[in-house]
Amino acid sequence: MKEFSKISELDKEDYYYSDEGYIVFTKKYHLKRGYCCDNNCKHCPFKKNKKKMNEKS
Repeated sequence: MKEFSKISELDKEDYYYSDEGYIVFTKKYHLKRGYCCDNNCKHCPFKKNKKKMNEKS
């Protein structure tokens, strides 16, 4: 499993490893970051708001 140099700077609540070995960022991490990167992250709290806004239009 590949380790990233900046991963040690993150809290353990900010990410987990998927069964395939990918790093998955949690909702807590995304809220700390404060914006959506538009990469369709699994736990992104911002994409739901974006989707709701589009549905109202």
